[in-house]
Amino acid sequence: MKNRLAVLVTSVLIAAGLSVALPQVASAASCAGTYRIVVPGFGHGSDAGGFYNFDQRVGYSAQLTSQSAREGVNELNRLVRDQRNVCPGQHVRMIGHSEGAAVVHIWVTANWQSFGNVNAVLLADPKRAPEGHGSGGLAGQPGTGIVGFPLVGVDNFYGNVPTVTICTDDIICDSTAPSGWLGYYPGTNHINYNFDANAYSDNGNGQWFYGQFFPR
Repeated sequence: MKNRLAVLVTSVLIAAGLSVALPQVASAASCAGTYRIVVPGFGHGSDAGGFYNFDQRVGYSAQLTSQSAREGVNELNRLVRDQRNVCPGQHVRMIGHSEGAAVVHIWVTANWQSFGNVNAVLLADPKRAPEGHGSGGLAGQPGTGIVGFPLVGVDNFYGNVPTVTICTDDIICDSTAPSGWLGYYPGTNHINYNFDANAYSDNGNGQWFYGQFFPR
Protein backbone atom coordinates (compact mmCIF):
# COMPACT_ATOMS: atom_id res chain seq x y z
CA MET A 1 0.00 0.00 0.00
CA LYS A 2 2.83 2.40 0.91
CA ASN A 3 4.61 1.66 -2.36
CA ARG A 4 1.44 2.34 -4.36
CA LEU A 5 0.92 5.60 -2.50
CA ALA A 6 4.51 6.67 -3.20
CA VAL A 7 4.09 5.95 -6.91
CA LEU A 8 0.80 7.88 -6.96
CA VAL A 9 2.30 10.92 -5.21
CA THR A 10 5.32 10.86 -7.54
CA SER A 11 3.07 10.69 -10.59
CA VAL A 12 1.00 13.64 -9.36
CA LEU A 13 4.10 15.76 -8.71
CA ILE A 14 5.55 14.96 -12.14
CA ALA A 15 2.21 15.78 -13.81
CA ALA A 16 2.24 19.10 -11.97
CA GLY A 17 5.67 19.88 -13.39
CA LEU A 18 7.46 19.59 -10.06
CA SER A 19 10.82 17.89 -9.73
CA VAL A 20 11.15 14.74 -7.67
CA ALA A 21 14.37 13.77 -5.87
CA LEU A 22 14.71 10.03 -6.27
CA PRO A 23 17.06 7.97 -4.08
CA GLN A 24 20.41 7.15 -5.65
CA VAL A 25 21.29 3.48 -5.91
CA ALA A 26 24.96 2.61 -5.41
CA SER A 27 26.49 0.74 -8.33
CA ALA A 28 29.49 -1.52 -8.67
CA ALA A 29 32.66 -0.48 -10.46
CA SER A 30 32.87 -0.79 -14.23
CA CYS A 31 33.15 -4.29 -15.67
CA ALA A 32 35.80 -3.09 -18.10
CA GLY A 33 39.43 -4.03 -17.51
CA THR A 34 40.71 -5.29 -14.15
CA TYR A 35 38.89 -4.60 -10.89
CA ARG A 36 41.60 -3.16 -8.63
CA ILE A 37 40.90 -3.42 -4.92
CA VAL A 38 43.33 -2.18 -2.25
CA VAL A 39 43.69 -2.85 1.46
CA PRO A 40 45.59 -0.20 3.46
CA GLY A 41 47.70 -1.01 6.50
CA PHE A 42 47.67 -0.32 10.24
CA GLY A 43 46.06 2.98 11.18
CA HIS A 44 44.53 3.58 7.75
CA GLY A 45 41.03 2.25 8.31
CA SER A 46 39.39 5.40 7.01
CA ASP A 47 41.72 6.30 4.13
CA ALA A 48 43.57 4.68 1.26
CA GLY A 49 46.95 4.55 2.99
CA GLY A 50 48.75 6.05 0.00
CA PHE A 51 47.16 3.87 -2.69
CA TYR A 52 45.88 5.46 -5.89
CA ASN A 53 44.46 4.41 -9.28
CA PHE A 54 42.22 1.80 -7.68
CA ASP A 55 38.53 0.94 -8.03
CA GLN A 56 37.69 0.04 -4.44
CA ARG A 57 39.23 0.31 -0.99
CA VAL A 58 38.60 -2.11 1.86
CA GLY A 59 37.46 -0.17 4.90
CA TYR A 60 38.13 -1.83 8.26
CA SER A 61 39.36 -0.89 11.74
CA ALA A 62 43.03 -1.51 10.73
CA GLN A 63 44.23 -2.29 14.25
CA LEU A 64 46.90 -4.83 15.13
CA THR A 65 44.51 -7.52 16.30
CA SER A 66 43.28 -10.70 14.72
CA GLN A 67 39.72 -9.43 15.14
CA SER A 68 40.60 -6.47 12.94
CA ALA A 69 42.30 -8.74 10.39
CA ARG A 70 39.21 -10.95 10.23
CA GLU A 71 37.09 -7.84 9.80
CA GLY A 72 39.24 -6.82 6.84
CA VAL A 73 39.08 -10.30 5.32
CA ASN A 74 35.28 -10.36 5.63
CA GLU A 75 34.93 -6.94 4.01
CA LEU A 76 37.33 -7.89 1.21
CA ASN A 77 35.31 -11.03 0.64
CA ARG A 78 32.04 -9.06 0.49
CA LEU A 79 33.39 -6.54 -1.99
CA VAL A 80 34.88 -9.20 -4.27
CA ARG A 81 31.66 -11.21 -4.22
CA ASP A 82 29.52 -8.15 -4.93
CA GLN A 83 31.68 -7.18 -7.91
CA ARG A 84 31.85 -10.75 -9.18
CA ASN A 85 28.06 -11.00 -9.06
CA VAL A 86 27.79 -7.98 -11.36
CA CYS A 87 30.84 -8.76 -13.52
CA PRO A 88 31.36 -12.54 -13.39
CA GLY A 89 34.13 -12.63 -15.99
CA GLN A 90 36.19 -9.71 -14.69
CA HIS A 91 39.70 -10.21 -13.35
CA VAL A 92 40.28 -9.05 -9.76
CA ARG A 93 43.66 -7.70 -8.64
CA MET A 94 43.92 -7.22 -4.88
CA ILE A 95 46.81 -5.27 -3.37
CA GLY A 96 47.55 -4.89 0.34
CA HIS A 97 50.19 -3.06 2.35
CA SER A 98 51.45 -4.12 5.80
CA GLU A 99 48.44 -5.33 7.80
CA GLY A 100 46.47 -4.91 4.58
CA ALA A 101 48.86 -7.36 2.93
CA ALA A 102 48.16 -9.81 5.74
CA VAL A 103 44.43 -9.38 5.09
CA VAL A 104 44.90 -10.19 1.39
CA HIS A 105 47.24 -13.08 2.27
CA ILE A 106 44.66 -14.58 4.63
CA TRP A 107 41.88 -14.13 2.07
CA VAL A 108 43.85 -15.90 -0.67
CA THR A 109 44.81 -18.81 1.58
CA ALA A 110 41.17 -19.30 2.57
CA ASN A 111 39.48 -18.64 -0.79
CA TRP A 112 41.82 -19.81 -3.56
CA GLN A 113 39.53 -22.74 -4.36
CA SER A 114 36.40 -20.60 -4.40
CA PHE A 115 37.50 -17.83 -6.77
CA GLY A 116 39.25 -17.96 -10.10
CA ASN A 117 40.57 -15.13 -12.23
CA VAL A 118 42.19 -13.26 -9.30
CA ASN A 119 45.74 -12.32 -8.33
CA ALA A 120 47.36 -10.76 -5.27
CA VAL A 121 50.15 -8.29 -4.56
CA LEU A 122 51.51 -8.20 -0.99
CA LEU A 123 53.57 -5.17 0.03
CA ALA A 124 55.44 -5.51 3.34
CA ASP A 125 53.48 -8.59 4.38
CA PRO A 126 54.00 -9.46 8.08
CA LYS A 127 52.94 -13.04 7.23
CA ARG A 128 55.63 -13.38 4.56
CA ALA A 129 57.50 -16.70 4.58
CA PRO A 130 61.23 -16.36 3.81
CA GLU A 131 61.10 -18.70 0.78
CA GLY A 132 64.88 -18.94 0.95
CA HIS A 133 65.49 -15.19 1.09
CA GLY A 134 65.87 -13.24 4.31
CA SER A 135 63.72 -14.01 7.35
CA GLY A 136 59.99 -14.30 7.67
CA GLY A 137 57.74 -11.42 8.62
CA LEU A 138 57.00 -10.29 12.16
CA ALA A 139 53.89 -12.46 12.39
CA GLY A 140 56.18 -15.48 12.73
CA GLN A 141 58.35 -14.15 15.53
CA PRO A 142 58.22 -15.44 19.13
CA GLY A 143 55.69 -13.59 21.21
CA THR A 144 53.33 -12.77 18.36
CA GLY A 145 51.14 -15.74 19.24
CA ILE A 146 49.32 -13.51 21.71
CA VAL A 147 47.80 -11.71 18.72
CA GLY A 148 46.07 -14.92 17.70
CA PHE A 149 44.89 -16.57 14.51
CA PRO A 150 44.76 -15.68 11.64
CA LEU A 151 47.13 -12.70 11.94
CA VAL A 152 49.85 -14.75 13.62
CA GLY A 153 52.11 -17.10 11.63
CA VAL A 154 53.90 -17.00 8.27
CA ASP A 155 53.35 -19.12 5.15
CA ASN A 156 53.60 -19.02 1.38
CA PHE A 157 50.48 -20.99 0.58
CA TYR A 158 48.43 -19.21 -2.09
CA GLY A 159 46.95 -22.19 -3.89
CA ASN A 160 46.81 -21.46 -7.62
CA VAL A 161 46.39 -17.69 -7.17
CA PRO A 162 49.31 -15.78 -8.75
CA THR A 163 50.82 -13.85 -5.85
CA VAL A 164 53.72 -11.43 -5.66
CA THR A 165 55.29 -10.49 -2.32
CA ILE A 166 57.49 -7.39 -2.18
CA CYS A 167 59.87 -6.67 0.71
CA THR A 168 62.82 -4.28 0.86
CA ASP A 169 64.80 -3.70 4.08
CA ASP A 170 61.57 -3.60 6.06
CA ILE A 171 61.32 -5.27 9.45
CA ILE A 172 57.58 -5.92 9.02
CA CYS A 173 58.17 -8.42 6.20
CA ASP A 174 61.79 -9.34 7.04
CA SER A 175 62.26 -9.59 10.79
CA THR A 176 66.06 -9.35 10.53
CA ALA A 177 66.14 -6.38 8.16
CA PRO A 178 69.40 -4.44 8.55
CA SER A 179 67.52 -1.23 9.27
CA GLY A 180 65.70 -2.85 12.21
CA TRP A 181 62.80 -0.87 13.61
CA LEU A 182 64.12 2.26 11.91
CA GLY A 183 62.73 0.82 8.69
CA TYR A 184 59.22 0.97 10.12
CA TYR A 185 59.23 4.64 11.04
CA PRO A 186 57.20 7.07 8.89
CA GLY A 187 59.08 8.31 5.86
CA THR A 188 61.43 5.32 5.73
CA ASN A 189 61.51 1.85 4.19
CA HIS A 190 58.07 0.70 5.32
CA ILE A 191 56.42 3.11 2.91
CA ASN A 192 59.08 2.75 0.22
CA TYR A 193 56.74 0.85 -2.10
CA ASN A 194 54.82 1.66 -5.25
CA PHE A 195 51.24 2.41 -4.22
CA ASP A 196 49.97 2.82 -7.79
CA ALA A 197 47.44 0.00 -8.24
CA ASN A 198 48.16 0.13 -11.97
CA ALA A 199 51.85 -0.66 -11.48
CA TYR A 200 51.28 -4.39 -11.04
CA SER A 201 50.35 -7.13 -13.49
CA ASP A 202 47.50 -9.63 -13.33
CA ASN A 203 49.74 -12.70 -13.37
CA GLY A 204 52.90 -11.99 -11.34
CA ASN A 205 53.97 -14.92 -9.19
CA GLY A 206 57.06 -14.83 -6.97
CA GLN A 207 58.78 -12.39 -4.68
CA TRP A 208 60.74 -9.18 -4.97
CA PHE A 209 63.29 -9.19 -2.18
CA TYR A 210 65.66 -6.23 -1.83
CA GLY A 211 65.12 -5.33 -5.49
CA GLN A 212 65.69 -8.78 -6.94
CA PHE A 213 62.88 -10.95 -8.33
CA PHE A 214 62.63 -14.65 -7.52
CA PRO A 215 59.86 -16.44 -9.47
CA ARG A 216 57.74 -18.94 -7.63
